[in-house]
Amino acid sequence: MERDNKAILITGASSEVGVNLIKRIYRDYNTMYLHYGHMNDSLSAVIDEISEATNVICLEADFNIPKEVEHMVNDILSGDILPNNIVHISAPPVHNKQFHKEEWEAFDMGWDISVRSIFFILKSLIPTMSKSKYGRIVFMLTSNTIGNPAKFQSAYVTYKYALLGLMKSLSVEYIDKGITVNAVSPDMMETKFLKDVPRLIVEQNAANSPLGRNIRVEEVAPMIEYFLSDNADAVTGQNVGITGGL
Repeated sequence: MERDNKAILITGASSEVGVNLIKRIYRDYNTMYLHYGHMNDSLSAVIDEISEATNVICLEADFNIPKEVEHMVNDILSGDILPNNIVHISAPPVHNKQFHKEEWEAFDMGWDISVRSIFFILKSLIPTMSKSKYGRIVFMLTSNTIGNPAKFQSAYVTYKYALLGLMKSLSVEYIDKGITVNAVSPDMMETKFLKDVPRLIVEQNAANSPLGRNIRVEEVAPMIEYFLSDNADAVTGQNVGITGGL
């Protein structure tokens, strides 16, 4: 598809993965919708860097507040060009807690930020993709959806599995409309997403990896880029682990 016809929405664009992905792909898009909960220096800098090469539309919304999701979707729908590529990264920081000590609020927050938000986004944008017979959707999941999950992360694992189920279902339903839906599932990455995880657990994960380290952000974005590309026309319903051999 020609660049002028391609527009992308990235949720959680201020994350380390989001910023790295933007740097890799911005030349492929005429319009980039960049969602964030809070602007940070990294996202601000990359917006300044790419704004002369592509049309950047910033969307601030707290996905934990349904009204803000609704307003964001309405802002997108009021635009001249609607996204036909979507990358969903948004998620609350992961934390470690035994299930019997967990609070329902953690499940509820994860559901709103990760699942409810993309439900309303896709519900609004998939009809246009279907009419044009083209769309790319990529979810950021976790290696916890491949094999046995880590202990003490029941809330995180639950809403990521919900997204996995949604991805699988949509991939079957919309492939005949030219829409592919896939997921990337990295093992632990040392980003701000882990701020509530004890450092010892992060270090143990690195020590247990055949690589001898945790996954790097720049090792995840290329797979997302592939799923967005025209080379992936026949690839859908796939959850690709980036696990360093685990």
